Amino acid sequence: MKRSRFPFVVTGLVLAFLYLPILILIANSFNPARFSGRWEGFSLVWYARLFDSPEIWQAVRNTLVIAVAATAVSVVLGTMAAYALHRWSASRLQRLHYTLIYQPLVVPEILMGISLLMAFVAAGVRLGMGTIMLAHVTFCISYVALTVLGRLQDFDFTIIEAARDLGASGWTATRRVLLPMLAPGLAAAGLIAFTLSVDDFVITFFVAGPGATTLPIRVYSMIKHGATPLINALSTLLLALTFGTVLVSQRLTASKAIQSIPPE
Repeated sequence: MKRSRFPFVVTGLVLAFLYLPILILIANSFNPARFSGRWEGFSLVWYARLFDSPEIWQAVRNTLVIAVAATAVSVVLGTMAAYALHRWSASRLQRLHYTLIYQPLVVPEILMGISLLMAFVAAGVRLGMGTIMLAHVTFCISYVALTVLGRLQDFDFTIIEAARDLGASGWTATRRVLLPMLAPGLAAAGLIAFTLSVDDFVITFFVAGPGATTLPIRVYSMIKHGATPLINALSTLLLALTFGTVLVSQRLTASKAIQSIPPE
């Protein structure tokens, strides 16, 4: 029986719909034309102008500072949450814990942004870099906890018990056995949290204050004042950073090899 080509055609059309605009954007970032209606050759002029824009690089600095801080806090808190959910999952309190972990994943971003803004205003907290970082931690923790939890489900805790039987303290067993074996999951969770923080716009838009402009907000303001090829170049760099981080994260998540325990 002849195989139908309809599924392949539909798949191709869906992929073209999703990725063709991105490819056009990347191509136009190398087009020296002010208006990208026609191709005028290959050029890096917009990248050169991009690197000469101090406002954009200040936004990049703010974005990276917030992303690194939010990632560090999220990895610590999310790992502890995942460990608690895995080791003590039978109680009613842990079911409530599961609900709190999953909630940021299902709540719309605009609702979360408004709620956080109202909470900061009610508490008298001045909007700025700190409020953006706290807002990013609220949703990054969930992704970190779920990523580490998946790693813990394949973990053999008899190795920890063996280390304790050989005289290792609880802290030594955690530091020299548990954490090295969870390192791929922790790295993958950190990369996911970093990517989400760098790319977030909706929540950041609500909780950002004066002098705390991040890169997505800067791109939005550039679009409001008129389309410019600088946005194409900036978006291409963001895409490269995002896809690169996601690929590394997937590699680390898929890695199931048990790392060797370092010598004492």
